Amino acid sequence: MVNRHTKAPVPAIPDEIRADVETLWRYHDMHHQLRPCDVGIGLGSHDLGVAVIATRLFHEGQFPWIVFTGANAPTTIERFPRGEAVHYREYAVEQGVPAESILVEPRARNTSENLEYSRRLLAERKIPVESVLIMSRPYQQRRAYATCRRVWPEVDVVCASNPLELDDYVRSIGDPRRVVDMLVGDTQRIEVYAERGFAIPQEVPDEVRAAFGRLVEAGYTSRLV
Repeated sequence: MVNRHTKAPVPAIPDEIRADVETLWRYHDMHHQLRPCDVGIGLGSHDLGVAVIATRLFHEGQFPWIVFTGANAPTTIERFPRGEAVHYREYAVEQGVPAESILVEPRARNTSENLEYSRRLLAERKIPVESVLIMSRPYQQRRAYATCRRVWPEVDVVCASNPLELDDYVRSIGDPRRVVDMLVGDTQRIEVYAERGFAIPQEVPDEVRAAFGRLVEAGYTSRLV
């Protein structure tokens, strides 16, 4: 008999693509050394881990203010029906972050808007900002950094994510296909968005290009632009 109370195991990343997925996973991690910043900015997504790391770093004293930014996307509307930033704020308050230390920016629908709208909100509140700690999905770190350097070049920027290993992250999301598709999509965006003026250029090593190409050939293309 099947125990109805036992969750089905989350499928693993297929062995035939694991090495390429790990290559992209490592590439997007900026490996920044955390240091106190004027504000933490949590970028909205389907991943509640952004709110988890923001809450933890606030309690560790890494920043006195949190901005949660994000509306909804097709990938988040079901999980966060009231909006990504709103749900992140609710989680943080439940975990003991004072409500008055959290600002919500509920309109942004892409990374550029996340940062531009957060910047305006902080200026409206007359909160001086010389440094920001941007928290995102693990595979969004590099793109978040490059975007911030383009749209908010005067601030010192540090990037962080909930510190999970690849397999632990896949289990937290519950869908390895979705994780690989998103990794492939964010890798493409590094160059495409720089070409379009949305972000500064980033070096893409040959091994990353090769891994990206093989994963595209294998059909992990749903998040390509």
